[in-house]
Amino acid sequence: MNILETERLLFRKHSLADKESYCAMEMDSDVRRFVGGYPRTREEAEKRFGATTKPSDSSLGMWATILKNEQKYIGRCGIYPHFDAASNPIEGEASLGLYIAKPYWGNGFATEAGEGFIEMGFNKLGLNRIVTMVQAGNNASVRVLEKLGFQLTSTEERVRTFYNFVLENAR
Repeated sequence: MNILETERLLFRKHSLADKESYCAMEMDSDVRRFVGGYPRTREEAEKRFGATTKPSDSSLGMWATILKNEQKYIGRCGIYPHFDAASNPIEGEASLGLYIAKPYWGNGFATEAGEGFIEMGFNKLGLNRIVTMVQAGNNASVRVLEKLGFQLTSTEERVRTFYNFVLENAR
């Protein structure tokens, strides 16, 4: 069952058929450079993949991202619960995640996925705001977020520097 469909993409639960492409993406140093800072080992990627295949009763989550014309797994995208400092979900809010495999970069897929999940979040799920975080230096992702209308709200220093972005529902 598809959770969402856009012009070129469809989003569904991960299946075992996605495992190789998922693991390749997790082991790619260019993809992982700004999410964790290092590529995962095959064992780490497989373990993480196992968690993605668990059933969910919610529309919130990270979904297998499929290029419709090729029926090919190209990443994982979605909106998922946004948590406060005490790890409690924040009512009316979600976080946006857009992870596209390197061979598909530069084709507008992240922007298209973001538009679809923003529309779903605001118009179908009734969210008030969507947030996301991007590591400093990930200029391509910053450009995608700016195209989607997100506003930079703060910079956060951890082990690495992150930009925090917010998009408010304009109802």
